[in-house]
Amino acid sequence: MGRLVVTEFMTLDGVIEAPGFEEHRDGKNAWALSTATEDQQRFKVDEVFAAGAILLGRVTYQIWATFWPDAPKDAGLADRVNALEKYVVSTTLREPTWNNTKVIRSDLAGEVRRLKERSDGDVLVFGSAELVDSLLELDLVDELRIMLFPIVLGSGKHLFRDERDISHLRLVGTRAFDSGVALLTYEPSAEAPSSPDVESCAWTQPVDRSTRPGGARGGRSVPRSPRQDHR
Repeated sequence: MGRLVVTEFMTLDGVIEAPGFEEHRDGKNAWALSTATEDQQRFKVDEVFAAGAILLGRVTYQIWATFWPDAPKDAGLADRVNALEKYVVSTTLREPTWNNTKVIRSDLAGEVRRLKERSDGDVLVFGSAELVDSLLELDLVDELRIMLFPIVLGSGKHLFRDERDISHLRLVGTRAFDSGVALLTYEPSAEAPSSPDVESCAWTQPVDRSTRPGGARGGRSVPRSPRQDHR
């Protein structure tokens, strides 16, 4: 049985859009390629060769289906990606043109569970922000790998949408690459973290949002512990 592994490139401000030469609304693309190093490349090659299938949302799938069939053959990565089974979640894509592609149109939870059961390796999810959100909410993600790039982009699509439900994760691994990129590996956690500071630093009265920041007018809340000044 395979695991479902979400693997992402992300900037320090949480953007995952256009790490390669795909379109970015402000032209801020290729930010991941500019810091690529040999050890990063080896990690991604090993990751793909350990996979049994790839699962993508429609937009990411169409970007990949344009690039990978004619991509450079470095280290056999393109051949491996093209040979793997690909699954795209879409209700609008009718005739996928990329080889070894199957379309998941409904019953996402059931289809992904069956895919994991029959896979001999990891099922990798790249990009595909909306799909990742859905997979987390359905408790289908086994591991989340974030390659965090030392760049602030200032605009672009984020991995997680605003106003989503809370998801807790547990850090299970870290690695630093020669470029300064950090790999953070997480597993979902069913339990929320706890700390005595939650109680000791709780507000003693409701916050008055009409009070100007730093002002002396009444209604400002006061924390129970002065330790919050040193955090």
